[in-house]
Amino acid sequence: MAKQQPKPNSDREHDNERVISQNRSARHDYEVLDTLECGIVLVGSEVKSLRTAKVSLDEAYARLKGGEVWLVGCDIPEYLQANQFNHQPRRPRKLLLHRREILKFASKAYETGLTLVPLKMYFKKGKAKLLLGVCRGRKVHDKREKLKKRSVQRDIQRALRGR
Repeated sequence: MAKQQPKPNSDREHDNERVISQNRSARHDYEVLDTLECGIVLVGSEVKSLRTAKVSLDEAYARLKGGEVWLVGCDIPEYLQANQFNHQPRRPRKLLLHRREILKFASKAYETGLTLVPLKMYFKKGKAKLLLGVCRGRKVHDKREKLKKRSVQRDIQRALRGR
């Protein structure tokens, strides 16, 4: 029997990661200071619904309540085939973090102007995970400045490519 060749390193960070949903507006509206991967406590019909990738993270945020972190405002639509065993679409969901992670990251959210914002939801090794970011809100002029910088960089790249 021949030995299997080891897989070459790919450009992707994790080969076993399948993105369900991304909160694209969060990167525009907030300045992400730090990120943390955490698990989510879900019901069976919620997992089935996540596999159809119709989750909305747009209005979602995380809150610290009673020493635990909860995801609030995340909309996971009902799974049609679950009938009577279905779930509530916008119920608060518990996030799975170690105590030291809660103390380190979630306590930062109590600082002025900082919020816990979900950035991405994905399956990793068959488990649903959430990428949570400690974020500071951007002002309107900061957003405009960022867009100007991006367009200037794009113009520079276009000019260099044209030579």
